[in-house]
Amino acid sequence: MSKPSVVEIEGKHLSLTNLDKVLYPATGFTKGQVIDYYARVAPVLLPHLAGRPLTLKRYPEGVDKEYFFEKNATKHRPDWVKTAPIWSEGNQRNVNYILANDLATLIWIANLASIELHPSLSLAKDIASPRSMVFDLDPGAPANIVQCCQVGMWLRDIFEHFGLQSFPKTSGSKGLQIYVPLNTPTGYEVTKTFAHALARLLENEHRELVVSDMKKQLRVGKVFVDWSQNDEHKTTISVYSLRAREHPTVSTPVKWEEVEEALKKKDATLLVFEASQVLDRVQQMGDLFEPVLAVKQKLPKLAGIAEAAPATETGLDLAAQADSSDAKKTKKISTKPGRGRSTAKKNSRKV
Repeated sequence: MSKPSVVEIEGKHLSLTNLDKVLYPATGFTKGQVIDYYARVAPVLLPHLAGRPLTLKRYPEGVDKEYFFEKNATKHRPDWVKTAPIWSEGNQRNVNYILANDLATLIWIANLASIELHPSLSLAKDIASPRSMVFDLDPGAPANIVQCCQVGMWLRDIFEHFGLQSFPKTSGSKGLQIYVPLNTPTGYEVTKTFAHALARLLENEHRELVVSDMKKQLRVGKVFVDWSQNDEHKTTISVYSLRAREHPTVSTPVKWEEVEEALKKKDATLLVFEASQVLDRVQQMGDLFEPVLAVKQKLPKLAGIAEAAPATETGLDLAAQADSSDAKKTKKISTKPGRGRSTAKKNSRKV
């Protein structure tokens, strides 16, 4: 192993250890390369981590060995590493989560072999209010990310019906994730209920491909629309985070046009990006996920959404109640053929 290397970052001193240790045996990708990737991607990554309680997924011996999650910040940390106490009902005590607010903290985290970064959907200062609603599309073999693209586009159509913007990213593993930025006051009881209803809507209308129940035996050849991530006690892999796969793949923001292209060509490889490719994309495209931090949106009020009506032959009817006083008509949301994106766009201004 190499000798520790002492570096200075923004006036803070760090001792980086075991830089030549291979963490991805299949490719020879080392701990030093993990740290280098996070240092280079930091300008676009840090805004998505700043102020959010962060759970670390650490692989001290490499991605093919034992790992562990770390929520409570280690006591052996520099005094400049910021933390936030968050009450844990399960532990009946505060958990001191790390806040990756700056480059020095991010590099310190990477030096712990924290390959994966899992932030909260909330800021620590307002932990009960999610900043986004998220759908984690998880394919069950032989389905793959191509089928996730189809489900993601159905979700996009629904959001467009309500005039909401949505943003896709790869999970960096097998699936696709869709974020709906909110950045307005709300609660998890709202976003989780809304997400569950939409998951059931898709399941009811596309039973051949979609499942909303997390039982693994139901997922074979289908896409599980994981709505349950919209929870104060759960985290989702961060955009630009490495994944502990065979290769150093990254959870990568993509354009909807790229999702459409992967579906059209039925080519899953079009949505697989490794660390070096992501750095090239950032240089060319900037941060495709930047709007997720800034766009302010409110979820529509849906009549009967709490009950989430059972499946019927015609699908699940969700009535959109407009905030404007002159919009009194309800509309049926559907993603069935012939009532897709073009209809959604047309109706979005009326809802």
